[in-house]
Amino acid sequence: MCDSDKCACLVTGVTSGLGQALTIALAREGWPLVILARDLGRGETALAAIRQAGAWKAELVLADLADLASVRRAAAEVSARHPRLHLLVNCAAVYRSKREVTHDGLEMMFATNHLGPFLLTHLLLDRLRADGSGRILNVTAPSTVRPDFEDLQGAEHFRSLHAFGATKMANLLFTFALARRLDGNSVTANAIHPGVLRSGLMRQAPAPMRWLTNLMGTSPQQAAEPILRVATEASFATQNGGFFHNAKKIAPPSGALDVQTQELLWQESLRLAGLEA
Repeated sequence: MCDSDKCACLVTGVTSGLGQALTIALAREGWPLVILARDLGRGETALAAIRQAGAWKAELVLADLADLASVRRAAAEVSARHPRLHLLVNCAAVYRSKREVTHDGLEMMFATNHLGPFLLTHLLLDRLRADGSGRILNVTAPSTVRPDFEDLQGAEHFRSLHAFGATKMANLLFTFALARRLDGNSVTANAIHPGVLRSGLMRQAPAPMRWLTNLMGTSPQQAAEPILRVATEASFATQNGGFFHNAKKIAPPSGALDVQTQELLWQESLRLAGLEA
């Protein structure tokens, strides 16, 4: 094990909301932490909050998940510092009401919510395998929106809520395809549905949606508690390819279990991320 008894946990999306709440919960349980943030100032503020919660073994790595070169640099930095990782939580996500294109020519939500985490996970797999019981958790939602493989980047037809939903389905497809490849391995991959949260994620969404989210949503701190269990408790160590809500398995949308769709997304993601098949 690392650092006497625990290897580091890496979490993305830590500057607010669920990601920040989860890192603070991990800190209170004594886990060494690596946090990924795009902005230095907000990252340092998040790091200070984590250290205040008790995690002196915490460090910040700058990474923009929408920039594939930035993801590669961050993964190389993490790998150089940590020969082993216990946990990777892909928590970061964005919602954009209008189509934005990244430096790599990708639609912003597709790049940030799916392809960046896809690349990061691949680049850190060896470090997770070295732990002997590494865990990957992809935070997503029970979306039924199938990615349009004829127009993945929304260049022809862009509808923001549809595009966002497709990225959440992509998280599920990726998780289940990865879990199948990891079966019998020392690493597990599972998807997590945190429920409806009061957070800033959907601040560009239509006003009625924002109102309902604020009315019905739970706090990030409440949502983080069951995710912490799946991330760290021994009873979840061998769970692989599951979809969890409140630390209980739930049925994913049927479309997410379609192996052909999983493989279509997997192969296209490898190509776009510049990874070998």
